[in-house]
Amino acid sequence: MKAWRIGLRLLRQDWRSGELYLLTAALVLTVAAVTAVGFFASRIEAGMARQGGELLAADLVLEGSDAPPAAWRDRAESQGLVSAATVEFRSVVLGSDGPQLVQAKAVEPGYPLRGQLRVRADFAAAEQPREQGPPAGELWVESRLLRLLELQVGDPLTLGETDLRIGAILAYEPDAGGRLFNLAPRVLLNAADLPATGLLGPASRATHRLLLAGPEDAVADYAAWAGSRAETAGFELLTASAARPEFANAVERASRFLHLASLSTLLVAGAAIALASHRLVGRQIDAVAVMRCLGARRHLLMRVFVLRLVMFGLAASLLGTALGWIAQAGLLAVFSDWFGTALPAASWSPLLVGLGTGLVTLLGFALPPLLQLAQVSPLRALRRDLGAPRGSVALAVVLAALALSALVLWQAGEFALAWKLLAGLAAALACLVVAVLALVRLAALLAGRSRGLWRLGLAALTRRPGGAVLQITGFGVGILALLLLAVVRVDLLQGWRESLPPGAPNQFAINIQPQQVEPMRALLAAQGIEDVAFDPMIRGRLVRINDRAVAPSDYADPRAERLATREFNLSYGTRLGADNRIVAGAWWQDAAAPPQFSVERDLAETLGISLGDEIAFMVAGREVAAPVTSLREVQWDSFNVNFFVIASPALLGDEPASHITSFHVPASDESLLVELVRRFPNLTLLDVDALLQQVRQVVDRGVLAVEYVFLFTLAAGLLVMYAGIQASLEDRRVEHAILRTLGVGRARLLGALAVEFVVAGLLAGLLASVFAEGIGWLLAEQLFGIAFVFNPWLWTVGVLGSGLLIGVAGVVATYPLLVRPPLHTLRHH
Repeated sequence: MKAWRIGLRLLRQDWRSGELYLLTAALVLTVAAVTAVGFFASRIEAGMARQGGELLAADLVLEGSDAPPAAWRDRAESQGLVSAATVEFRSVVLGSDGPQLVQAKAVEPGYPLRGQLRVRADFAAAEQPREQGPPAGELWVESRLLRLLELQVGDPLTLGETDLRIGAILAYEPDAGGRLFNLAPRVLLNAADLPATGLLGPASRATHRLLLAGPEDAVADYAAWAGSRAETAGFELLTASAARPEFANAVERASRFLHLASLSTLLVAGAAIALASHRLVGRQIDAVAVMRCLGARRHLLMRVFVLRLVMFGLAASLLGTALGWIAQAGLLAVFSDWFGTALPAASWSPLLVGLGTGLVTLLGFALPPLLQLAQVSPLRALRRDLGAPRGSVALAVVLAALALSALVLWQAGEFALAWKLLAGLAAALACLVVAVLALVRLAALLAGRSRGLWRLGLAALTRRPGGAVLQITGFGVGILALLLLAVVRVDLLQGWRESLPPGAPNQFAINIQPQQVEPMRALLAAQGIEDVAFDPMIRGRLVRINDRAVAPSDYADPRAERLATREFNLSYGTRLGADNRIVAGAWWQDAAAPPQFSVERDLAETLGISLGDEIAFMVAGREVAAPVTSLREVQWDSFNVNFFVIASPALLGDEPASHITSFHVPASDESLLVELVRRFPNLTLLDVDALLQQVRQVVDRGVLAVEYVFLFTLAAGLLVMYAGIQASLEDRRVEHAILRTLGVGRARLLGALAVEFVVAGLLAGLLASVFAEGIGWLLAEQLFGIAFVFNPWLWTVGVLGSGLLIGVAGVVATYPLLVRPPLHTLRHH
């Protein structure tokens, strides 16, 4: 109890004296940033996942060739989930040019459970949202069906054995974007009208879907219950992330950017805590020396310091979590309109994360410097020249590294992101310290050959080598945070946006015959659509990997089991797409290259295919086999034509093939699609505009969220620079007093300070610019898979701006020391 009482008393004294203000600011900012990011990121990710539910029009879907058992639906509703059933099938309607295939879907009231339908009253009318599908006796159709049949809104349309009125043009259907192969114009009708059509019987080919939506935990519980049962009964359980890889990739990138922003704040604020602790130690030496003179033992002092640190950490962390909650609530209030619908409620887990982060950060970065105080000699009370005892550098580094590693692994959410950041940070800090030591030595050499203000300024910079390294490293970390904010905001996020440009393909055309390639290319070129690539496409089923026959029963993973039963779309050629990157092996360049395959990396991992394996496909009744000579990483969200498996021309070049292409058609130019179908009747057009728009919304909202989160990193960077300036004030107070006593004028000291801080800022800015570009390249190329362009303006702003910013801030912060009478300072010292 004695240690607790002493710790509380000292904590109150330190607070009243202002000793803890800087450390409090650093810790509160750290916890507030992590907590706010935790609340905000979890809600944004849940909101993005909910937006991904629009790809299914629900949170969870059971899909099969028959309707799921009624008991399954009853169980879902008993668990608090809402439901709606749909039935999708193909049929034929008659028009002036003969029969027309349509993709019809009957929906129950309540559909869609996620997202909205959008309709138009006529071709020129604006889109209007609808919460439910068409009423009984009415159907909604896509505009291209009206053009093909030469009908208008309000006309009757015969579907099966009944006539239904065309009530509106179907402009947007949430779950249509999640299914790429919409082979025909879509028709939406009320489920109550389905029996009258007479189109479905006991053996009819149709796709039944049970749509479910509700609280996240209820959805997860039901998914866990239905998982194995659905597989056994022949149903597929669909989630938003599994619906389309394009959407899943976009959400994954958004999540990675948010975690990166959170970790950046944590790393930079940790440097501020370390600098603030270093300053606190220097100001506590005299009080500890007096306590040693009064009989306090070292082990008691160590307990007091640890307990005081824990109590302080809990108090500051609680304050930080409160500020974090306010920050995320304020953000959601300001940006509520940007996210379309209300975001899911936040969980309370970020509060515990914030408290844990505060304590671990404080103990890791602040405990080693404070433990030095237990080694203070009682003689310090009489001999001021003894200074602070030297701490264990190894202990400080080890504890800081352990705390940092634990926090990064905790916050990253994935091991790959964590270890890359830790490895990059360790290399960056080591290089930064070595570079700072070298530059400080260079400054020492220049100081001996300089005169006047330059000599005073450079001498002050090199008089305390350890302090100079700590200060410039702190400045470098702070400037690095600001520059990384610019790199992420300007380069990485812009690269992410440009990976999905406004003219990204929104139409796919398949079943193009070889003799139709050039006429179709000419037709598209006449409409201003140039440089369209036509890729050959051949159907084939994977039958063998080396000597092992491929059987679905060999795989426990449901996705691998499905892939083992399906036919693949194979292609061949010598051109490697811009959104494909070779990650293992080598790509062939020559059309005469020997037979070989290139496989998409995730597919290879799922099916157990390795580089060098021989794989065989059954193509047109014969086996085609070749070795795998390269693995590719594919950017699926580019919306260009891509393939899981590509062969060299020598392997598949002689096989019969159709062609596939993708291109962009503005919404106002739907007549081109009608003309394509009329000129090439066998052509199948796939409209992916709905999916494209959903992915683009995820990108835009993710960019907005990341920009806000990085404001915490900006604040942490400014705090690091402030802490770096404050760390040396105590020593400067005495130095300036002595120099003033020896006759150095105030103006000359002010000039020397300007030289010292500007040079320190230039050095820190130079190093920070180097590391910002390097880290930016590493993140872009290795982690996010987007192109990175080096920015020359970053160097100009980083070096010159850093020198100006730190120079002005340092002079302003130390100016009060120059106006204080030297005698007053020396007497108190």
